[in-house]
Amino acid sequence: MDKFFGNLGLVTAVGLLIVAGLMFTPFYNPATIPLGIFQWLHVVFGITWIGLNVNFAAQMAVPVAEGQATPASNPLIKGLSAFRWSAALTVMTGLILAHLYGELTDALTLSEDARLIGVGMWIALIMATNVWFFIWPNHKRVFGLVEADYDTKLKSARAAMMGARFNTMLGFPMLLCMATYR
Repeated sequence: MDKFFGNLGLVTAVGLLIVAGLMFTPFYNPATIPLGIFQWLHVVFGITWIGLNVNFAAQMAVPVAEGQATPASNPLIKGLSAFRWSAALTVMTGLILAHLYGELTDALTLSEDARLIGVGMWIALIMATNVWFFIWPNHKRVFGLVEADYDTKLKSARAAMMGARFNTMLGFPMLLCMATYR
């Protein structure tokens, strides 16, 4: 068992095989299989994004303060990539789902019958924009992907942390809009 659970790739692959198996059972009945797949992907990417966001909001200044913020030595670099891409994929799968439901335009224009999910979508778009155009540029300075002196790294670490905390704050109402719609 140690060998199996010690291998993250293998555990993940088995989990995905179980998901695939469940999607083709008689008791899994989404409107269509593609819709079910996009719903599932949207939730997985969203959980990943929010989970990584909370982690970075809590710990962003630590590597700089300890002098460990270098591209070669810091394992957070891989996490930062997952953080950015989970944000992008959450938004992308959400937009695809809204399209598949025939509600994309109504949601984005905040039409009355899709206002709640529309508010959630706009919050998610604001959060994703924050990830890519505010938090990520600060992360690049913190981890030496862009040259910066120590004081700039400290300021960037604080700015990235505040940006992540802003997203943590917005994540709660965004999840309410997602979870209570339909």
